Amino acid sequence: MTVTLADVAARARVSPATVSRVLNGNYPVAASTRERVLRAVDELDYVLNGPASSLAAATSDLVGILVNDIADPFFGIMAGAAQTEIGGQEGTGRAGGEKLAVVCNTGGSPERELTYLTLLQRQRAAAVVLTGGAIEDPAHIAAMSAKLTRLADAGTRVVLCGRPPLPGSDAIVAALAFDNRGGGRRLTEHLIALGHRRIGYVAGPVERTTTRHRLEGHRAAVAAAGLVDEKDVAEQERLTVHGSYDRRSGYDATLELLRREPSLTAVVAANDTVALGACAALRDQGLRIPEDISVAGFDDLPFSIDVVPSLTTVRLPLFEAGARAGRLAMGNETPPPGGIATIPAELMVRGSTAPPRA
Repeated sequence: MTVTLADVAARARVSPATVSRVLNGNYPVAASTRERVLRAVDELDYVLNGPASSLAAATSDLVGILVNDIADPFFGIMAGAAQTEIGGQEGTGRAGGEKLAVVCNTGGSPERELTYLTLLQRQRAAAVVLTGGAIEDPAHIAAMSAKLTRLADAGTRVVLCGRPPLPGSDAIVAALAFDNRGGGRRLTEHLIALGHRRIGYVAGPVERTTTRHRLEGHRAAVAAAGLVDEKDVAEQERLTVHGSYDRRSGYDATLELLRREPSLTAVVAANDTVALGACAALRDQGLRIPEDISVAGFDDLPFSIDVVPSLTTVRLPLFEAGARAGRLAMGNETPPPGGIATIPAELMVRGSTAPPRA
């Protein structure tokens, strides 16, 4: 049975006119109402009737790039590189072949992520690039799999950049996944080789794949060195504090780690921005880096080499990954075998880590 605009209106508990306004984008609608309508459109898999339906499988000159936080250099670098590759493509099209790359800032919200994908589906986007880690929630994973399948069926090329493959979905053109586990393990092995035995870890949000993979790498190194029994969950958690991927979280979490374990000789941060917060907290406690305590980050963001002391970190080739995702989205590069590529992480040893004080 064909789904009608009236069916969408009934599901969203609004008038048909409001549904039309949301879909056409030609009249202001409250954000909560818009999201309710788009959720109904998604749930009912509504497709426009009439002449527009013949265009449902066609694609426009629009490409969506989804990021958690465009102000975070991690996402900004990848998005900028992808946009460079996407723009100015030669060929035929309504804009002479050029594509309009639109960056969609989700704020880390799973609801916003699905909303943007729905909007891009309605606009018949030529491609979608999703950057950064995924949310590990079964309901969201199922919703994302269904949504990406619909996009792919309509002709949209879907590329994941810095994100592991989506379980149970074959809708993507390619998934470019960073070796977060390997990078996390090598970083902690470096600290252990220097002689550190009491290492605190400032982790990211619990529900993120990036958080879990980096933490698993860290804990694998700690367990292999015999510092903490891998079955001793309580001790692992005592030396780990979760928070957001921002400076404030790094500051607060480091103070909490010092409270739990005053004899810490090293702190590993979930990313470089968190590491900056950790360094500030340690200095405020009168501790010197690295003479009294070592600090390490992850990502190798541009500022990492310029802070004092320069930050030991794990380099992810963010620009290269973003550019590759852009080429894959445009069909200008052959997808990797099986559609999945693991991008290596490189340990960058700098001035913020040193052997622990005697």
